[in-house]
Amino acid sequence: MATDWLGSVVSINCGLTLGVYQGEVSSVDHASQTISLKQPYHNGVRCPLPEVTFSAMDIKELKFLDIQNTVSKPNSAQGATTESSFIPSGRHNQSNRLTQPHVTSSSSHSSTAPITILRRAPAGSSNSRGATQTAQKKNSVRNGGAGGLMRTKDDECFGGGTDENLDADFDFEGNLALFDKAAVFSQIDGTNSHSNRAQHPSIQGEQKPLSYRHDENILEVKPVVYRQITVPQHGGREYCTDSGLVVPSVPYEVHKRLLAAAERWGLSLERRLETIGVCSSQMALTLLGGPNRLTPKNVHQRPTVVLLCGPHIQGAQGISCGRHLANHEVEVIMFLPNFVKMQESVNNEVQLYSRTGSKQVASIKDLPASPVDLVINCLDCHENPLLREQTWYQSAADWANQNRAPVLSIDPAVSSQHQTVEAKWTLSLGLPLPLPETESRVYLCDIGIPKLVYQEVGIRYHSPFGCKFVIPLHTA
Repeated sequence: MATDWLGSVVSINCGLTLGVYQGEVSSVDHASQTISLKQPYHNGVRCPLPEVTFSAMDIKELKFLDIQNTVSKPNSAQGATTESSFIPSGRHNQSNRLTQPHVTSSSSHSSTAPITILRRAPAGSSNSRGATQTAQKKNSVRNGGAGGLMRTKDDECFGGGTDENLDADFDFEGNLALFDKAAVFSQIDGTNSHSNRAQHPSIQGEQKPLSYRHDENILEVKPVVYRQITVPQHGGREYCTDSGLVVPSVPYEVHKRLLAAAERWGLSLERRLETIGVCSSQMALTLLGGPNRLTPKNVHQRPTVVLLCGPHIQGAQGISCGRHLANHEVEVIMFLPNFVKMQESVNNEVQLYSRTGSKQVASIKDLPASPVDLVINCLDCHENPLLREQTWYQSAADWANQNRAPVLSIDPAVSSQHQTVEAKWTLSLGLPLPLPETESRVYLCDIGIPKLVYQEVGIRYHSPFGCKFVIPLHTA
């Protein structure tokens, strides 16, 4: 029987790759056709593994050193008379079955039991894999010197448990076919009602709840009404916001009645000027670069803004804007003619502006000759269109057109003629006026008029501003 060879000391030659192993036979597996040695030696050096297993396919030659039940060292056994010899006669058939090997021995153990080694061990056998890895590590130490020793340490630290001798590539397609992606996603989306009912029998009669995406509103909403502002007298043009709300224009007469009604309810001119100054300065700061331009590290490159103001309410709105810009460390230069009669609101705004320490000029010659960062145009007046024919107005308009700086016009007058100052941006107040067709981008400013004040002049009003005080308008 194969168990009769247990305890024998043998020498197994596995060829040049694996080398020669000596040790005591610990087990012989008839089914897997393997033989195991305990306390093995590899090429005369003690193996770190307590036991190694060999397959019949890897054995080139097998010698019995001492057929005893006691373990003797391989080195001394090799020095003794090695008369027991076992040479595999070859792999006789398709199953690689080796039977009844011939053994000649002068040892006192006269009975010879046959060792039957069947098929080689499976490729995934951990014992045979360990023996192969150990043999490779020892060969690398002997052949590689110090470099081999370093590689051995790396393998011991990081290479344990890895299968380096895979006989077949991993079947990615077969593994992926095991994953039913459609079923998983249908279960996630809540469409697999059959599985839900099987898992929860109590809800078989209930209707499956709807599922929503992360960007969908779970509350039922009414259809959106985009025309939420209606006016008694249309100005002839319509605009729309970024969200699609329609904002109609109104004639200047309706706009004037709206401002008068607001003043009656307490929204005085001074409060309106302050609101317009804050909103227009915020828009101007954004046009100047906002947080990318106005930072403590950029004080040596302060933006320069030129205000072109007339002696009227529109000019007072521009002066209020300049005062807020100066408070935000913007270099402001205000042009205002001093040989014409000023309105009281203009004088009040000039006094506040002078407290900022910013520059004020009355002649076009004192304005910068080089381009500035922004020009704010407040020359036009709704009540007196004849100002355009005066010399100071034309000189200021010519300077603005020749400076090559972008222009922001605040509350420009309605005129069928071409705009005197070519503006890149136009800021309307409350509701837009029917401005002529230009390439200027129209913006709308919230000046704080309550909803019921709009209703007093016949305007059905719903705020289009949302979370902002200045919004862009697009031609409908």
